Amino acid sequence: MRRLPGLIAAAALVASVAQAADYRAPRTAFGQPDLQGLWTNSSLTMLQRPPGLKTLIPTEAEAAMMQAGFRKMVDSLISTTPIDPNSPAPPVVDEAPQADYLEMDLNLARIDGQPRTSWIVEPADGRLPFTEAGRLAQRKSGEESFDGPEGRPTAERCLTAIGSTEGPPMMNSGFNNHYQIIQNRDHVAILVEMNHDMRIVRLGDRTHPPDSVRPWMGDSVGWWEGDTLVVETTNLNPKGSRVSSLGGGFTYSPQAKVIERFTRTGKDQMLYAFTVEDPVTFARPWRAEMAMRTAAGPIYEYACHEGNYSVPNILGGARAQEAAARPTASVRP
Repeated sequence: MRRLPGLIAAAALVASVAQAADYRAPRTAFGQPDLQGLWTNSSLTMLQRPPGLKTLIPTEAEAAMMQAGFRKMVDSLISTTPIDPNSPAPPVVDEAPQADYLEMDLNLARIDGQPRTSWIVEPADGRLPFTEAGRLAQRKSGEESFDGPEGRPTAERCLTAIGSTEGPPMMNSGFNNHYQIIQNRDHVAILVEMNHDMRIVRLGDRTHPPDSVRPWMGDSVGWWEGDTLVVETTNLNPKGSRVSSLGGGFTYSPQAKVIERFTRTGKDQMLYAFTVEDPVTFARPWRAEMAMRTAAGPIYEYACHEGNYSVPNILGGARAQEAAARPTASVRP
């Protein structure tokens, strides 16, 4: 009798895999698989596998340990205590703490009914296969520049999303993890909640623009392979090349190419798989799988704009620090 729960779980897993294999996506009026609707990739699962975990699919005990540990960390970082209006001013600090809220599913994502310790499935260790040049670029991407607005992170300047939710590839973040997909015969549009970015995928024409044309999210062309939408993105902009992830991201080179695959596997499930090729940054192409599920709407506007106070204040603070560090000029009698 003690083995019965395990047998029930195994039977449920087999049934879910069989159901996914038999599922056929609904069709649009023009006969294409219908991916339209609101989706979310909110999850505790991260791009890279955390140290100490050896397998893509953890045991239920390991999954529970990861989830409990993350919840404990969240509780220590985000206070739920009501603010006292009579409290004194906070202490002066060099860097103000981030006062965000968390809006994410604090469970590991499941694909075919099984929890995943990382999105990366190849290499088998779940880690990014950096070249030496890739590791160096990764370290340099974390260096801060206060010389001018061009040196500040693109997310800080409201040019790209926080956490790289817009992609490609589209990462999950601590909040604003929703996407709305709209289709017609010749295009697929993906509205990204974070920073209200809109990705436009051209269908049929696989020609990319000249190398000198590099939009923030690159240039995306797509085609159908059975029930799967395949999207190829090149011409990625090096100035926005930092792909963030809760478990550690990466910086790609101008040679990078991302291949994404969108496949509905159930009424409320979609498998989002992607492969990244970049011979400068990575020793080999690597592949990942992400679970997406339907979400309630609507998507509200994410109001971020370049004409805010952050960048002027940051640069002004840096100029003040520089002035304070200069030696006081001696005054001749």
